[in-house]
This record gives sequence, structure tokens and C-alpha cells, in this order.
Amino acid sequence: MTNDSGCHERIFFFDIDNCLYSPELGIDRLMKERIFALGRDIGLDSHSVEDTCNNYYKDYGLTVRGLVKHHGVDAAAFNGQVNGSLPIESLISPDPALRQMLLSIKTRRWAFTNADIDHARRVLKSLEVDDLFEGITFCDYSEPDFACKPERIAYEKAMREAGVVDARLCYFADDNAQNIEAAIKTGWTSVLVAKKSDKLGSATIEHHIEAIHELPLVLPHLFA
Repeated sequence: MTNDSGCHERIFFFDIDNCLYSPELGIDRLMKERIFALGRDIGLDSHSVEDTCNNYYKDYGLTVRGLVKHHGVDAAAFNGQVNGSLPIESLISPDPALRQMLLSIKTRRWAFTNADIDHARRVLKSLEVDDLFEGITFCDYSEPDFACKPERIAYEKAMREAGVVDARLCYFADDNAQNIEAAIKTGWTSVLVAKKSDKLGSATIEHHIEAIHELPLVLPHLFA
């Protein structure tokens, strides 16, 4: 999806998982359990499957990239056994405060996730904010060597799909410090959403909040 009319307007890219909802919901843990189970199902050693999957995450940005690249895992099978099996609707509730915050921001709004499109839509719908985003930049796991955060090409893809050419117009919120650092290098104004006890990454991180609802505290000029 593109929006040429908005190419000169400020735009806010929002990560979805563990950013628009609290990581305390445990969705990340459930996802990892399913990924490890899939690894065992395709023949990875049960004693080292967690290390193998975690190394793929570090090397490729997403575990699924390593599973596809080195083990021929089918993207549809991955989505079915991992993302598609998550009980999103029973874990994530509508968030009126999030909705109000998004409505009050004086920029365009765009979702930017490393998840697949179906998972992204399920989460946004469960939060009841799916109607507030112009579009979603997502990962198509069926594409060979698909781009994902924190690769620079992923940020360029998000800008291209959103129809924006000036990085100085881009704002970004994510729970992953590496993703934030990559966005800063791309020229985006970025906000890390994470508990203070979590690893915050390098000193280059511009803004830090513990929950997405606190966004107006660090970027007050963007809100009505």
C-alpha cells in the first residue's frame, strides 16, 4: 500500500508485538515454545533446539529465516504451527487508552512488524485499533531472504510502502533496542518501549518509555 499524497507529511511507524501490548501477556513466551516445538518436529536435536533457534534469531533477525534457509521449513507450515496457533483473541483485550493516544497523534500512522500479515491483523483487531493504521509493512515468510528489522532494507521498504521519501519525517516506536538503533541510523526519530530493567542497547537511543501509552511524554509536539 502506498500513499503518495502523504509523502511530505510526518508519519509514525509502530511496531506491534510487545510494543502496542504489554510483554507481560506472555505471547512472546508462547511463540518461542511453538518455535522450539517446530524445530524438534523437523529434526533439530532436542537438547540444542533452543540454542539453534536463538542463534538464528541473532543471525537473521527472525528465527523463521534460519529455519527456512537451513531446514527448508515451509512458510505456511510455520505460520500455521506458530503464529496461527497463538490464542491472540483470548490474550489481548481492547485498549481504549491506546486507541485514544493513537487518535490524538498529529501524524500519519503505519504499522511496521516482523510478523506475517495475518498475525499483525489479528493483534490490531484484538486491540481494536486496526482501523487507525493506513497500512502494515510486514514480513512475507514465503519470500526468499525476505527483509526484516533491523536490516536497513526493511526500513527503506516501510518508507516506500508508506509513500514517504524523507527519513526526517519518520518516527518509530519498537521494543527492540537493535531495531531502534537501526532506525536512528536510517534517520528516523525513534522511541524504545521497554522496562528500565531490560537491556537498553547503546547510548545512541534517543527516547525511552516503559509503555506505549507514555509516548506523549517524550514527543509532546506530536500530540493535540
